[in-house]
Amino acid sequence: MPANRAVVYEGPGKVEVHTIDYPTYELKDGPGVNKLNVGRKVPHGAILKTVATNICGSDQHMVRGRTTAPQGLVLGHEITGEVVDVGPGVEFIKPGDVCSVPFNIACGRCRNCKEGKTGICLNVNPDRPGSAYGYVDMGGWVGGQAEYVLVPYADWNLLKFPDRDQAIEKALDLAMLADIFPTGYHGCVSAGVTSGSTVYIAGAGPVGLAAATSAWLLGAAVVIVGDLNEERLAQARSFGCETINVAQGDPVEQIAGILGSDWSAIGEPLVDSAVDAVGFEARGHGADSDVEQPATVLNSLMQLTRAGGAIGIPGLYVTGDPGGVDEAAKVGSLSLRLGLGWAKSHSFVTGQCPVMKYNRNLMMAILHDKVQIAKNVNAVAIGLDEAPQGYQDFDQGAAKKYVLDPHGMVPRRAA
Repeated sequence: MPANRAVVYEGPGKVEVHTIDYPTYELKDGPGVNKLNVGRKVPHGAILKTVATNICGSDQHMVRGRTTAPQGLVLGHEITGEVVDVGPGVEFIKPGDVCSVPFNIACGRCRNCKEGKTGICLNVNPDRPGSAYGYVDMGGWVGGQAEYVLVPYADWNLLKFPDRDQAIEKALDLAMLADIFPTGYHGCVSAGVTSGSTVYIAGAGPVGLAAATSAWLLGAAVVIVGDLNEERLAQARSFGCETINVAQGDPVEQIAGILGSDWSAIGEPLVDSAVDAVGFEARGHGADSDVEQPATVLNSLMQLTRAGGAIGIPGLYVTGDPGGVDEAAKVGSLSLRLGLGWAKSHSFVTGQCPVMKYNRNLMMAILHDKVQIAKNVNAVAIGLDEAPQGYQDFDQGAAKKYVLDPHGMVPRRAA
């Protein structure tokens, strides 16, 4: 049985690479594992050799100590892999298949799964609906920033790529299907982006850049991306986005300068759609840009979205934040101008992206060269041992999407 090395959370600001158990078809006790899941049999599972596994901003929240994640948790929910073994209950997935793994763990049997709401499966996490690999309060399924990983309900969860050689050739792009590309796309679909839309995306991290890419794919006329980080804003401009630096002032006024005469009768820019790709660690705007204000993005989006518009919220918000700015924020309670959103008849969509709703079509867009998602998010492949440095650089604002390559299978993208 091969060794299995993995990236492990060792406390705020610290990750290390350790040898962990090779996957089996039974859940074992360990850091973050729900006790009701210990001993759970997984005959419907498959064991994958990891081809690519990405560092996500959601992982970074845990590594910063901004969640209740326990020390020793194996990280990683963005997984692409090659099947090396299947359980006795697997019928269609075969060893040798190269597949994308949706970050949502879903059974395919419950009411929510049957309705396509795979982000809130009822059967995989005893604590609450919804689960993911290597994530706090998600049932304790072992993370995929490892050489090998177990995927339950393999026939249901795995998206098999049609051609193995093509999949390896495009691995850097296809690696984005596990989370950020569908998540950004979901944010735009939730916000009603369509042909001719004007769109504002808060946040130029990987999810925000994936959302901007998705907005173009959906036919937007104008895509504006806001952030505090000039390097990330330059990345957004590299594929045609307008940008604003929210440290330089109110985003409403800056967006008005971009949209020109496209104003409403009450003096607000008519952005049709807005996407929150920041989440609960948001900072203020202008003079307050160095101060954490967790409701800032949501409140600004209600202000700058036209009456009757929609707001997609793929940015992460949590129910437990030990580092929250006040007692309310520590339990996920924010001071929202909900009255403004109500008065403008805004619609809001929150929660995990149901990856399976989008990943097959987005796969086809990648395979047929209709989109260059790896280039747009500046995806960079690094070795597993480079993960601690990757986490550190990402935390410091590097305009890159780090893709861990445990077995040296990912072709490097030309600069």
